[in-house]
Amino acid sequence: MKQEGKEISLKYLFLTFLKIGAISWGGFMALIAVVQKQLVDKDKVIREEVILDGISLASVLPGAVAINVVTYVGYQLRGFRGAIVSMIATIIPGFLLITGLGVIYSTYGELPIFSKFFLGILPAISAVILSVAIDMIKKQVKDLKQILVCFLAAICLLMVHSFWATLGTIIASAVFGYIFYRGPITNPEKSKPSVFTINYRKFFYYSCVGLFILLVVGALIILLGIDEFDWYKINRTIFLTFSGMSLTLFGGGYVIIPAMQQVIVDGFHWMGTKEFADAIAMGQITPGPVILTATFIGYRVAGFLGACVASVAIFIPPGMVMLLLSGFLKRIKDSRVINAIFKGMRPAIIGMIFSAAYTVGKGAEMVWPSAVIFLVVLLLLLKFKVNVLYMIPAAGIAGILFF
Repeated sequence: MKQEGKEISLKYLFLTFLKIGAISWGGFMALIAVVQKQLVDKDKVIREEVILDGISLASVLPGAVAINVVTYVGYQLRGFRGAIVSMIATIIPGFLLITGLGVIYSTYGELPIFSKFFLGILPAISAVILSVAIDMIKKQVKDLKQILVCFLAAICLLMVHSFWATLGTIIASAVFGYIFYRGPITNPEKSKPSVFTINYRKFFYYSCVGLFILLVVGALIILLGIDEFDWYKINRTIFLTFSGMSLTLFGGGYVIIPAMQQVIVDGFHWMGTKEFADAIAMGQITPGPVILTATFIGYRVAGFLGACVASVAIFIPPGMVMLLLSGFLKRIKDSRVINAIFKGMRPAIIGMIFSAAYTVGKGAEMVWPSAVIFLVVLLLLLKFKVNVLYMIPAAGIAGILFF
């Protein structure tokens, strides 16, 4: 078991997030739930508050919320290199699987077995998210005011499904925390010096190098897109399209889908409506964030290289924004005002997690196998602390057998 206070190796981060990326079906909150189960409950390398703070920051930034949270956690554990390793490791399993599905889809078309697998894991994912919310509320919610914030946040997100509802909830809870919790810090954990130090010179150096590489790659794709080389032209277009989407759309993967449809189907005519719907389904039945749909689209348009270009474009630019702001947040986090704000925001985030559990569960078929899978998984997680690594694949197999 890893202990807080011991430097985390890059190998540990890579292997851990590779495993997390491989079993995190069901969207961003499911992935975050697995991160919490692994890093907080099992390995005990980071505090729960860090993950909640990462969700707070990621929810108001562009890009995939789950990958932004992973980037934040990796940065807290091992700085710039930890953030990059964690982000890439989380993406690899979903990238490989959805690219493989792209090959199968191009050859055989639809495969009903994947739909059955997804029907099995939906109630299991709902149970995983609910178990995380229950664990968090026991540890983080301390008084009646925070219970009220948690409840109102859940209701708000259930009634209004939009980025603006999320943003408004976070801002309102931050103001609430500032008003009611601006007092001396009483939590002894807050008075401890940070275990991990930041070398800001090195951080600035790595940021500049990463930004330079990204700009060079983008410039090459743009400049080499001359008429004689069609594969350069199409990959240049893929890069510009998805990087533009990643930096201008807020609210996570499901918010970006309508914009994708408008550009991919109505604008470029890269695929029809039916094929685009299948692309979204592929993003849902593979582990990782739903915007891995971009990888599938990239593959269908320009093969394996197109899948790589689309993945880089959709994840890396917002990841760099998250990385830069993570350093800033860590620097000011010991402020009394910032602590008060987060004391209001954390119960709101937990309320959002409760709403996510309901929303995911609502997508499951309302039949007895779904109820059995949900209850069994919830019991095993809360009572017997069974590793989520076994729960989700087993639920998928149960879906194939029962549906």
